[in-house]
Amino acid sequence: MAEPSQRGLSRQPAGAHRLATWTQTHHHVGFVQTRSDRDHISRMSTQGRFPLLEAIDGPAQLRQLPEKRLGELGRELREFLVESVSRTGGHLSANLGTIELTIALHYVFDTPRDQLIWDVGHQTYPHKILTGRREAMAGLRRKGGIAGFPKRDESEYDVFGVGHSSTSISAALGMAIAHQRQGERDRRVVAVIGDGALTAGMAYEALLHAGHVGCDMLVILNDNEMSISPNVGGLSNYLAKLLSGRFYSTMREGGKKVLSTVPPVWELAKRAEEHMKGMVVPGPGTLFEELGFNYIGPIDGHDIHTLVETLRNLRTLKGPQFLHVVTRKGKGYAPAEHNPCGYHGVSSFDCESGELRTTKSSGPSYTEVFGQWLCDRAAADPKLVGLTPAMREGSGMVAFSEQYPERFFDVGIAEQHCITLAAGLACEDTRPVAAIYSTFLQRAYDQLIHDVALQDLPVLFAIDRGGLVGPDGPTHAGSFDLSYLRCIPNMIVMAPADEDECYAMLTTGHVSGRPSAVRYPRGVGPGKAVNRDPGRTLPIGKAEPRRRGREIALLAFGSTVAPCEAVAEQLNATLINMRFVKPLDEDTVIQAAHEHGCIVTIEENAIAGGAGSAVNECLNAHGYTVPTLNLGIPDRFIAHGSRDELLAECGLDVAGIRHSIERFLQGRACKKQVIDVNS
Repeated sequence: MAEPSQRGLSRQPAGAHRLATWTQTHHHVGFVQTRSDRDHISRMSTQGRFPLLEAIDGPAQLRQLPEKRLGELGRELREFLVESVSRTGGHLSANLGTIELTIALHYVFDTPRDQLIWDVGHQTYPHKILTGRREAMAGLRRKGGIAGFPKRDESEYDVFGVGHSSTSISAALGMAIAHQRQGERDRRVVAVIGDGALTAGMAYEALLHAGHVGCDMLVILNDNEMSISPNVGGLSNYLAKLLSGRFYSTMREGGKKVLSTVPPVWELAKRAEEHMKGMVVPGPGTLFEELGFNYIGPIDGHDIHTLVETLRNLRTLKGPQFLHVVTRKGKGYAPAEHNPCGYHGVSSFDCESGELRTTKSSGPSYTEVFGQWLCDRAAADPKLVGLTPAMREGSGMVAFSEQYPERFFDVGIAEQHCITLAAGLACEDTRPVAAIYSTFLQRAYDQLIHDVALQDLPVLFAIDRGGLVGPDGPTHAGSFDLSYLRCIPNMIVMAPADEDECYAMLTTGHVSGRPSAVRYPRGVGPGKAVNRDPGRTLPIGKAEPRRRGREIALLAFGSTVAPCEAVAEQLNATLINMRFVKPLDEDTVIQAAHEHGCIVTIEENAIAGGAGSAVNECLNAHGYTVPTLNLGIPDRFIAHGSRDELLAECGLDVAGIRHSIERFLQGRACKKQVIDVNS
């Protein structure tokens, strides 16, 4: 087989025209929408400063470089990445840790024919830069720009879209099986998964199946957390190259064929090999060998030449291969190395100092309100425990974990386990609070139904990032929780209109003795001061009238109450803060239908099956035919952009809500009973 550099000399990568077309339409048209955007992009011009990087418009050009210059390319790529993210914001630490690995993968493998599947995807900026999207990084995570995660319709090099963790091995195995069935045995599939993502059960399900099927595939563990650094050195790198080499693999396979006819001798040889590997391979290696993989490593994930040589060897091997590389988050940029968690996801920052350019908040975010409540309530209730699936910082649980370490449980990226663990705790006179992002709770839906709700257990779900989340895009949006929660028996589902109501709702759910969910959006609310009385509750299933008007009744849920206050004033409409999606305040709904000519429901959730649907069901059940308009997130996935931009796109800002209502009123002659203007 030709060397990678030779393979790249003779042809452009498959689909190069498609990639060029995407770049033209998206970079030059899609996100260059305003003069300020154009000025921003011009400021990002790096012409002449990164000569190697600027000569690479795809992996074909990368493979033309002499191997001895890959280290120089890595330095340019690292500097470019820091400058780029400092302007746009985004994920930084993880991307700095995968620069050498990304270069080596595209250098050795014939991408996109050979396929790279990245787990989670927040470490793929170097991959995007090397696959024709270097200039498009100026619009990273901005409306109309490129996504912060791999996206199939963005580039042929993004062979599998991700955002949630622990999916890469399953997807890679599916592709490997397909290649085998189609007779394309020269294609290779590589899954890159982090040690955090490897905590999820789905990853082990895939490993077990892959070992059983025996397809040609490579799994790379990008390990930046395990305490194994003493094993990463010259000897370990040398042995990895030796064990992945053709001579060793040929002897191993030949010996297997001969000795397998004499089972006792074959078993002795296997044990001898395991013992030899065990002297230099840490504990995890034995596990992966038992799952059916040929384990190699650990090796230094920042040693470009060791990576290239090892990957070259592994590319020729048959069957499931497992390569363990050790990297450092934030590698090469001191602020990120010293604080990798703080630089995991960042706003724009100053390259020289590393100082983040943050705007002063008008008040605490909903996440911070939850964190305050959790500590306050824990002081009042010794039975309270807090759980999270690897989102301690993101869910606002740092202070609680420090004040009550024996009552805090971070289960890793294992949402299903988190919810059933909470159910088990609730069975034994404990009051668990599960803090979880809306988009991640989807992954534990069966546990939510079967283990919590069916048994009517008192678990409180603090659901963060409900609704539209902004730059992270549809993989992280909490667009569906009101729909998937309200259909579950025994559940109490609440959506606060402001920060103070959020605090009171958390206590309400915690003391209810039933499965309860408080669902709140990302960021800050309207600025309502919080009464931190941890014993204060709200009457379950009761709405709150906010304004008395004529003709139109606005039934607003959660975050939509604030913009509806302005709309209600403009249209002289009645405004009701519904508070509870379940149980719905049916008396208030019926009264509104009786006293008004039309009803408008507003929610930051999918219209299909959401809170508005609950109102429709209530009206139908009681025989009311009042014209009803449901506003919410339309029946499509909403792309990334700022949260304000996405709310406007969905018609959920003040102007959009008013426009939809006025259009609805003008068209009432059509006599439709329920009209969905966003469908």
